[in-house]
Amino acid sequence: MILLEPNSFVLEETLLARFVSEKPEIVDITLVDFDNVVYKVQTSAEQRTLLNLSVEIKYYNEVLAYGAEDILKREYGAYLVPTVNPQYQITLQFNLEQLPADKAALAKHVSMLKRNVLSSSFLRAFEFWESQQEGAGPLMATHYRDSEAIYVQAQHDRVTVIFSTLFKEEVDRVLGKVFLQEFVDARRQASIQNAPQVFYSSREPPLEIRHLPDLRQDESVGYVSFVLFPRHFADQESREKTISQIQLFRDYLHYHIKCAKAYMHSRMRMRVKEFLKVINRAKPDRVTAASDKRTAAGRYLRPHLRQPTSSQQTEGDW
Repeated sequence: MILLEPNSFVLEETLLARFVSEKPEIVDITLVDFDNVVYKVQTSAEQRTLLNLSVEIKYYNEVLAYGAEDILKREYGAYLVPTVNPQYQITLQFNLEQLPADKAALAKHVSMLKRNVLSSSFLRAFEFWESQQEGAGPLMATHYRDSEAIYVQAQHDRVTVIFSTLFKEEVDRVLGKVFLQEFVDARRQASIQNAPQVFYSSREPPLEIRHLPDLRQDESVGYVSFVLFPRHFADQESREKTISQIQLFRDYLHYHIKCAKAYMHSRMRMRVKEFLKVINRAKPDRVTAASDKRTAAGRYLRPHLRQPTSSQQTEGDW
Protein backbone atom coordinates (compact mmCIF):
# COMPACT_ATOMS: atom_id res chain seq x y z
CA MET A 1 0.00 0.00 0.00
CA ILE A 2 1.13 3.55 -0.72
CA LEU A 3 0.48 7.01 0.65
CA LEU A 4 -0.90 9.51 -1.85
CA GLU A 5 0.85 12.83 -2.29
CA PRO A 6 -1.04 15.98 -1.19
CA ASN A 7 -0.20 17.86 -4.40
CA SER A 8 -1.43 17.31 -7.94
CA PHE A 9 1.44 15.60 -9.73
CA VAL A 10 -0.03 16.05 -13.21
CA LEU A 11 -0.50 19.78 -12.59
CA GLU A 12 3.07 20.09 -11.34
CA GLU A 13 4.46 18.36 -14.42
CA THR A 14 2.31 20.45 -16.77
CA LEU A 15 3.33 23.75 -15.20
CA LEU A 16 7.00 22.83 -15.02
CA ALA A 17 7.03 21.91 -18.71
CA ARG A 18 5.65 25.37 -19.53
CA PHE A 19 8.01 27.14 -17.13
CA VAL A 20 11.20 25.62 -18.55
CA SER A 21 10.15 25.79 -22.20
CA GLU A 22 12.45 28.07 -24.21
CA LYS A 23 9.74 28.97 -26.72
CA PRO A 24 6.31 29.96 -25.38
CA GLU A 25 3.54 27.96 -26.99
CA ILE A 26 -0.21 28.21 -27.24
CA VAL A 27 -1.65 25.72 -24.75
CA ASP A 28 -5.15 24.82 -23.66
CA ILE A 29 -5.04 21.90 -21.22
CA THR A 30 -7.75 20.72 -18.84
CA LEU A 31 -6.78 18.57 -15.86
CA VAL A 32 -8.90 16.84 -13.22
CA ASP A 33 -7.90 16.16 -9.63
CA PHE A 34 -9.49 14.33 -6.71
CA ASP A 35 -12.83 15.61 -5.40
CA ASN A 36 -13.91 16.88 -8.84
CA VAL A 37 -11.42 19.76 -8.87
CA VAL A 38 -10.71 21.00 -12.42
CA TYR A 39 -7.60 22.87 -13.57
CA LYS A 40 -7.36 24.73 -16.87
CA VAL A 41 -3.90 25.76 -18.10
CA GLN A 42 -4.21 28.23 -20.97
CA THR A 43 -2.34 30.83 -22.98
CA SER A 44 -3.60 33.11 -25.73
CA ALA A 45 -2.19 33.66 -29.18
CA GLU A 46 -1.78 37.40 -28.48
CA GLN A 47 0.13 36.96 -25.19
CA ARG A 48 1.95 33.67 -25.21
CA THR A 49 4.19 34.69 -22.33
CA LEU A 50 1.22 34.97 -19.94
CA LEU A 51 0.15 31.59 -18.60
CA ASN A 52 -3.24 31.44 -16.88
CA LEU A 53 -4.23 28.73 -14.41
CA SER A 54 -7.96 28.63 -13.65
CA VAL A 55 -9.31 26.37 -10.89
CA GLU A 56 -12.85 25.11 -10.39
CA ILE A 57 -13.64 24.05 -6.81
CA LYS A 58 -17.30 23.30 -6.19
CA TYR A 59 -17.05 23.79 -2.43
CA TYR A 60 -15.17 27.09 -2.71
CA ASN A 61 -18.05 29.17 -1.33
CA GLU A 62 -18.06 27.05 1.83
CA VAL A 63 -14.34 27.37 2.55
CA LEU A 64 -14.48 31.14 1.96
CA ALA A 65 -16.25 31.41 5.31
CA TYR A 66 -13.28 29.66 6.99
CA GLY A 67 -10.59 31.98 5.63
CA ALA A 68 -9.67 30.39 2.29
CA GLU A 69 -9.28 33.77 0.61
CA ASP A 70 -6.69 34.87 3.18
CA ILE A 71 -4.75 31.65 2.59
CA LEU A 72 -4.75 32.24 -1.17
CA LYS A 73 -3.48 35.81 -0.73
CA ARG A 74 -0.74 34.64 1.62
CA GLU A 75 0.42 31.75 -0.56
CA TYR A 76 -0.23 33.04 -4.11
CA GLY A 77 -0.83 36.77 -3.71
CA ALA A 78 1.67 37.77 -6.39
CA TYR A 79 -0.07 35.65 -9.02
CA LEU A 80 -3.76 36.12 -8.15
CA VAL A 81 -5.86 37.90 -10.79
CA PRO A 82 -9.63 38.41 -11.10
CA THR A 83 -11.46 35.50 -12.70
CA VAL A 84 -13.01 35.99 -16.13
CA ASN A 85 -14.82 32.70 -16.69
CA PRO A 86 -17.64 32.25 -14.13
CA GLN A 87 -17.05 28.48 -14.19
CA TYR A 88 -13.78 28.94 -12.31
CA GLN A 89 -13.40 30.47 -8.87
CA ILE A 90 -9.61 31.01 -8.76
CA THR A 91 -7.23 32.29 -11.44
CA LEU A 92 -3.46 32.56 -11.23
CA GLN A 93 -1.40 34.29 -13.92
CA PHE A 94 2.31 33.70 -14.54
CA ASN A 95 4.58 35.82 -16.68
CA LEU A 96 6.95 33.26 -18.21
CA GLU A 97 9.61 35.93 -18.67
CA GLN A 98 9.63 36.95 -14.99
CA LEU A 99 9.61 33.66 -13.12
CA PRO A 100 11.82 33.01 -10.06
CA ALA A 101 15.04 31.06 -10.44
CA ASP A 102 13.68 27.91 -8.78
CA LYS A 103 10.92 27.08 -11.24
CA ALA A 104 10.51 23.52 -9.94
CA ALA A 105 9.72 24.83 -6.45
CA LEU A 106 7.14 27.22 -7.89
CA ALA A 107 5.40 24.44 -9.83
CA LYS A 108 5.40 22.27 -6.70
CA HIS A 109 3.92 25.07 -4.60
CA VAL A 110 1.16 25.83 -7.11
CA SER A 111 0.25 22.14 -7.33
CA MET A 112 -0.61 22.32 -3.59
CA LEU A 113 -3.40 24.83 -4.24
CA LYS A 114 -6.27 22.42 -3.61
CA ARG A 115 -4.65 21.22 -0.40
CA ASN A 116 -4.14 24.78 0.83
CA VAL A 117 -7.72 25.80 0.08
CA LEU A 118 -9.16 22.77 1.87
CA SER A 119 -6.94 23.39 4.90
CA SER A 120 -8.87 26.53 5.88
CA SER A 121 -11.30 24.76 8.23
CA PHE A 122 -8.45 22.87 9.92
CA LEU A 123 -6.44 26.04 10.50
CA ARG A 124 -9.50 27.79 11.89
CA ALA A 125 -10.01 24.89 14.34
CA PHE A 126 -6.36 25.00 15.43
CA GLU A 127 -6.66 28.75 16.04
CA PHE A 128 -9.69 28.14 18.25
CA TRP A 129 -7.67 25.64 20.30
CA GLU A 130 -4.85 28.16 20.68
CA SER A 131 -7.28 30.75 22.03
CA GLN A 132 -8.03 28.40 24.98
CA GLN A 133 -11.74 29.19 24.90
CA GLU A 134 -14.10 27.08 26.93
CA GLY A 135 -16.60 24.77 25.30
CA ALA A 136 -16.73 23.63 21.70
CA GLY A 137 -15.97 25.73 18.68
CA PRO A 138 -18.15 26.09 15.59
CA LEU A 139 -18.85 23.00 13.52
CA MET A 140 -17.34 23.61 10.07
CA ALA A 141 -18.68 21.46 7.23
CA THR A 142 -17.14 21.18 3.78
CA HIS A 143 -19.18 19.24 1.22
CA TYR A 144 -16.25 18.39 -0.99
CA ARG A 145 -18.09 15.62 -2.90
CA ASP A 146 -21.68 14.76 -3.74
CA SER A 147 -23.34 13.36 -0.57
CA GLU A 148 -19.96 13.39 1.26
CA ALA A 149 -18.51 15.97 3.62
CA ILE A 150 -15.74 16.76 6.10
CA TYR A 151 -16.78 18.10 9.51
CA VAL A 152 -14.21 19.82 11.74
CA GLN A 153 -14.85 21.00 15.29
CA ALA A 154 -12.39 22.21 17.90
CA GLN A 155 -12.55 21.92 21.67
CA HIS A 156 -10.26 23.15 24.39
CA ASP A 157 -8.22 19.91 24.41
CA ARG A 158 -8.77 18.32 21.00
CA VAL A 159 -9.94 18.72 17.40
CA THR A 160 -12.44 16.25 15.96
CA VAL A 161 -12.52 15.52 12.23
CA ILE A 162 -15.43 13.49 10.82
CA PHE A 163 -15.62 12.05 7.31
CA SER A 164 -18.86 10.87 5.78
CA THR A 165 -18.05 8.45 2.97
CA LEU A 166 -20.40 6.84 0.49
CA PHE A 167 -20.09 3.29 -0.84
CA LYS A 168 -22.04 2.85 -4.07
CA GLU A 169 -21.41 -0.90 -4.48
CA GLU A 170 -22.03 -3.78 -2.11
CA VAL A 171 -18.46 -5.10 -2.49
CA ASP A 172 -17.02 -1.66 -1.72
CA ARG A 173 -19.16 -1.47 1.40
CA VAL A 174 -17.90 -4.82 2.69
CA LEU A 175 -14.24 -4.05 1.95
CA GLY A 176 -14.57 -0.54 3.33
CA LYS A 177 -15.95 -1.85 6.60
CA VAL A 178 -12.97 -4.22 6.91
CA PHE A 179 -10.48 -1.40 6.22
CA LEU A 180 -12.14 1.03 8.62
CA GLN A 181 -12.40 -1.54 11.40
CA GLU A 182 -8.69 -2.20 10.97
CA PHE A 183 -8.03 1.51 11.58
CA VAL A 184 -9.87 1.21 14.88
CA ASP A 185 -8.14 -2.03 15.93
CA ALA A 186 -4.64 -0.93 14.90
CA ARG A 187 -4.75 1.93 17.43
CA ARG A 188 -4.53 -0.67 20.21
CA GLN A 189 -0.98 -1.61 19.25
CA ALA A 190 1.69 -0.20 21.53
CA SER A 191 3.84 1.00 18.62
CA ILE A 192 1.24 3.51 17.37
CA GLN A 193 -0.27 4.79 20.59
CA ASN A 194 0.55 8.34 19.50
CA ALA A 195 -1.71 8.09 16.44
CA PRO A 196 -5.09 9.86 16.48
CA GLN A 197 -8.03 7.97 17.89
CA VAL A 198 -10.31 6.54 15.20
CA PHE A 199 -14.00 5.66 15.53
CA TYR A 200 -16.15 4.13 12.82
CA SER A 201 -19.91 3.82 12.60
CA SER A 202 -22.18 2.78 9.75
CA ARG A 203 -25.58 4.36 9.20
CA GLU A 204 -25.73 6.21 12.52
CA PRO A 205 -23.84 9.54 12.47
CA PRO A 206 -21.59 10.55 15.40
CA LEU A 207 -22.94 12.65 18.23
CA GLU A 208 -21.18 15.82 17.04
CA ILE A 209 -23.19 15.97 13.79
CA ARG A 210 -26.34 14.07 14.73
CA HIS A 211 -28.34 17.29 14.98
CA LEU A 212 -27.66 18.28 11.36
CA PRO A 213 -30.54 17.89 8.89
CA ASP A 214 -30.49 15.81 5.70
CA LEU A 215 -27.88 13.32 6.91
CA ARG A 216 -28.00 9.97 5.17
CA GLN A 217 -28.63 7.04 7.47
CA ASP A 218 -28.57 3.89 5.36
CA GLU A 219 -26.23 1.00 4.66
CA SER A 220 -24.37 2.85 1.90
CA VAL A 221 -22.86 5.52 4.16
CA GLY A 222 -20.21 5.31 6.85
CA TYR A 223 -18.82 7.84 9.32
CA VAL A 224 -15.17 7.92 10.40
CA SER A 225 -14.10 10.17 13.28
CA PHE A 226 -10.50 11.20 13.97
CA VAL A 227 -9.66 12.76 17.32
CA LEU A 228 -6.57 14.98 17.03
CA PHE A 229 -4.73 15.84 20.22
CA PRO A 230 -2.37 18.81 20.75
CA ARG A 231 0.68 16.69 19.90
CA HIS A 232 -0.69 16.41 16.34
CA PHE A 233 -0.89 20.18 15.71
CA ALA A 234 0.99 22.00 18.45
CA ASP A 235 3.93 23.10 16.27
CA GLN A 236 3.91 24.28 12.65
CA GLU A 237 5.63 21.23 11.18
CA SER A 238 3.29 18.65 12.74
CA ARG A 239 0.31 20.85 11.89
CA GLU A 240 1.14 20.97 8.18
CA LYS A 241 1.84 17.23 8.12
CA THR A 242 -1.45 16.41 9.85
CA ILE A 243 -3.47 18.54 7.45
CA SER A 244 -1.80 17.01 4.38
CA GLN A 245 -2.35 13.44 5.51
CA ILE A 246 -5.86 13.63 6.93
CA GLN A 247 -7.27 15.43 3.88
CA LEU A 248 -6.45 12.42 1.70
CA PHE A 249 -8.14 9.86 3.94
CA ARG A 250 -11.16 9.39 1.68
CA ASP A 251 -9.02 9.08 -1.46
CA TYR A 252 -6.65 6.71 0.36
CA LEU A 253 -9.54 4.50 1.47
CA HIS A 254 -11.24 4.17 -1.91
CA TYR A 255 -7.91 3.81 -3.74
CA HIS A 256 -6.97 0.78 -1.67
CA ILE A 257 -10.46 -0.69 -1.95
CA LYS A 258 -10.01 -0.69 -5.73
CA CYS A 259 -6.50 -2.15 -5.34
CA ALA A 260 -7.89 -4.94 -3.13
CA LYS A 261 -10.59 -5.74 -5.69
CA ALA A 262 -8.04 -5.83 -8.51
CA TYR A 263 -5.78 -8.14 -6.49
CA MET A 264 -8.63 -10.54 -5.66
CA HIS A 265 -9.74 -10.62 -9.30
CA SER A 266 -6.21 -11.48 -10.43
CA ARG A 267 -5.99 -14.24 -7.82
CA MET A 268 -9.34 -15.68 -8.94
CA ARG A 269 -8.27 -15.65 -12.58
CA MET A 270 -5.03 -17.44 -11.69
CA ARG A 271 -6.94 -20.06 -9.66
CA VAL A 272 -9.34 -20.67 -12.57
CA LYS A 273 -6.37 -21.26 -14.89
CA GLU A 274 -4.95 -23.81 -12.45
CA PHE A 275 -8.31 -25.62 -12.27
CA LEU A 276 -8.52 -25.74 -16.06
CA LYS A 277 -5.07 -27.32 -16.21
CA VAL A 278 -6.19 -30.05 -13.79
CA ILE A 279 -9.34 -30.70 -15.83
CA ASN A 280 -7.39 -30.90 -19.08
CA ARG A 281 -4.94 -33.39 -17.59
CA ALA A 282 -7.84 -35.59 -16.46
CA LYS A 283 -9.26 -35.97 -19.99
CA PRO A 284 -8.65 -39.43 -21.65
CA ASP A 285 -6.57 -39.60 -24.81
CA ARG A 286 -8.68 -39.58 -27.94
CA VAL A 287 -7.80 -40.94 -31.40
CA THR A 288 -8.12 -38.10 -33.85
CA ALA A 289 -7.87 -37.88 -37.60
CA ALA A 290 -4.35 -36.52 -37.27
CA SER A 291 -3.18 -39.86 -35.83
CA ASP A 292 -4.37 -41.83 -38.88
CA LYS A 293 -1.59 -42.91 -41.24
CA ARG A 294 -1.74 -42.54 -45.02
CA THR A 295 -0.16 -44.43 -47.89
CA ALA A 296 1.88 -42.83 -50.66
CA ALA A 297 -1.29 -42.65 -52.77
CA GLY A 298 -3.00 -40.65 -50.04
CA ARG A 299 -5.29 -43.43 -48.79
CA TYR A 300 -5.88 -43.98 -45.10
CA LEU A 301 -4.10 -46.94 -43.53
CA ARG A 302 -6.25 -48.07 -40.65
CA PRO A 303 -5.43 -51.10 -38.50
CA HIS A 304 -7.96 -53.98 -38.71
CA LEU A 305 -8.26 -57.50 -37.34
CA ARG A 306 -6.72 -60.27 -39.48
CA GLN A 307 -9.25 -62.90 -40.59
CA PRO A 308 -8.20 -66.55 -39.84
CA THR A 309 -7.45 -68.81 -42.83
CA SER A 310 -9.32 -72.04 -43.59
CA SER A 311 -6.42 -74.21 -42.32
CA GLN A 312 -6.39 -72.28 -39.03
CA GLN A 313 -10.12 -72.76 -38.69
CA THR A 314 -9.71 -76.56 -39.29
CA GLU A 315 -6.95 -76.84 -36.68
CA GLY A 316 -9.10 -74.94 -34.28
CA ASP A 317 -11.91 -77.53 -34.67
CA TRP A 318 -9.61 -80.27 -33.40
